[in-house]
Amino acid sequence: MRKKGGGRKLLSKKDEDIIIMLDALVEPSSRGDPMSPLRWTCKSTRKLAEELTVKGHPVSHAKVGQLLEGLNYSLQSTRKRMEGTSHPDRDDQSRFIYDKVLEFQKQGQPVISIDTKKKEMVGKFFNSGREYQPKGRPDEVETYDFPSLSDGKGIPYGVYDMTKNSGWVSVGTDHDTAQFAVHTILQWWTQMGQVTYPDAKRLLITADGGGSNGARNRLWKLELQGFADKTRIDVVVCHFPPGTSKWNKIEHRMFSHITKNWRGRSLTSHEVIVNLIANTTTDAGLKINAALDAKEYPTGIKVSDKTMETINIEKNDFHGEWNYSIFPTSNR
Repeated sequence: MRKKGGGRKLLSKKDEDIIIMLDALVEPSSRGDPMSPLRWTCKSTRKLAEELTVKGHPVSHAKVGQLLEGLNYSLQSTRKRMEGTSHPDRDDQSRFIYDKVLEFQKQGQPVISIDTKKKEMVGKFFNSGREYQPKGRPDEVETYDFPSLSDGKGIPYGVYDMTKNSGWVSVGTDHDTAQFAVHTILQWWTQMGQVTYPDAKRLLITADGGGSNGARNRLWKLELQGFADKTRIDVVVCHFPPGTSKWNKIEHRMFSHITKNWRGRSLTSHEVIVNLIANTTTDAGLKINAALDAKEYPTGIKVSDKTMETINIEKNDFHGEWNYSIFPTSNR
């Protein structure tokens, strides 16, 4: 019988430097900032294992995967919004965003990560995962996930404050459009942002390159102009390059925890969705406010060239299609 405390010691206990070394290999720059606002790795676990072994820390690729999980990294699958092949300036753009986030945080200016979570059908539908139920009395759900059997849809659009580890989610019922996206950002600002940052002069938004907040979406820029005019703050936008949505903070700092919180539960109403989101917390102190947005957001709105000329926009010298600022109109 093994005595208490017996058995093989964990690798991370025997070789404590391996965690530090692994974290440094994943770190996007040589600064080694432990509070990095943007961390990613394009290396496989085998490649990381090879580099650790060369540096004097022999380890298997399987163990590297376990260690990464312990550091709160996870494998991210591809998404349909991925736009073509990897861009040659992908890493440079990611470092640009990294530096811009640090700049804003050091100045005490707000930085948010935004995105739309997967649309959910409302009703008694199967949701992967398990939760405790009275023995022999599982929650019964529909056999088929047909939209015709649903009571509508829920579209969670999220805003994650990267500095304060807090967020806002609007649960829409109509369409995921640029108007819905910017109205959600305005809700965050009204309900949370302006209270947290009363002296804010600028707002940094990090976002995917496609969808309702896409880099080529004209209506997105027009709606941001309206936001800037209402709030009287400069809006700075940085889009992630094609195929890198997994680096967006909101994905693994907020959305993943929401998914865990409602796993195994039927999303039987919009109110249930809102409440489950609002009650999502983590040991790290994540706090989320949520509300239903039942407004209609029509699709197909066109923005003319003439209207685009009215937007007070300034494009950055480095990939102005990804990095730009929109100022209140009177500041033009």
